[in-house]
Amino acid sequence: MKLIKKNPFGHILFLKKWLIRIVGVISHRRYNKFNKLQIEGSEIIRDLPDSNVLFVANHQTYFADVAAMYHVFNASLKGRVDTINNIGYIWKPKLNMYYIAAAETMKAGFLPKVFAYMGSVSIQRTWRSEGKDIKRQVKMSDISNIGTALNDGWVITFPQGTTKPFNPIRRGTAHIIKTYKPIVIPIVIDGFRRSFDKKGLLIKKRGVLQSMVIKKPLDIDYENDSFDDIVKQIEFAIEQHPSFLKVLSLEEYKKQEDELNKQREFWQS
Repeated sequence: MKLIKKNPFGHILFLKKWLIRIVGVISHRRYNKFNKLQIEGSEIIRDLPDSNVLFVANHQTYFADVAAMYHVFNASLKGRVDTINNIGYIWKPKLNMYYIAAAETMKAGFLPKVFAYMGSVSIQRTWRSEGKDIKRQVKMSDISNIGTALNDGWVITFPQGTTKPFNPIRRGTAHIIKTYKPIVIPIVIDGFRRSFDKKGLLIKKRGVLQSMVIKKPLDIDYENDSFDDIVKQIEFAIEQHPSFLKVLSLEEYKKQEDELNKQREFWQS
């Protein structure tokens, strides 16, 4: 019998548990005081199996999105419905929870390395590196690591691979879905871009109403749906299909975002 329990990636579970607790306590007020996180559909979380679940979401900051999901998922598993009140849920967090992130992001400083230990499955991006567009082959070890994480538990991915809204869905996500056949849960978030800096570490604006909508599993025919079929399903499910933009220009879109930000302020800092 091993005295020190580790996950499939060699991370010590006792240490991972304490990192999640500490970061959870520090970050809690970012979603429950300085700003307010409105949650919808968290009851879906409790009915999911312990492994082979893939969460697909739009992306607004590097780290604040994932931290909020850790809060919501753990709160739901402890019986809370659409709330993260009473942070006691973080004492016994779900440890087989992972998220996919760019390797270069997770190596950029002490804090990213801490977040990486908490559950990052770091991959080498094939389309961008160090702020430049590139083209390189997919590393099969990255795909294998994602499969290992799914086999062990839950995985969060941001299939657009960027925090920019309405960027196309990467086909690699569809490849993962057809290969490992996970339950796919869409999540739509909003307000994080307005309340945090790009990295999601600094509070940019207080009094912003953030939102997280957890939707029912996608109905995917793993054998017969094409990559394009799956990509389109994801685009609509996380509300990033171009049709959601209607015919707004970039200037109009920015104006709409500014107006929405004003409407979402629930108290003045």
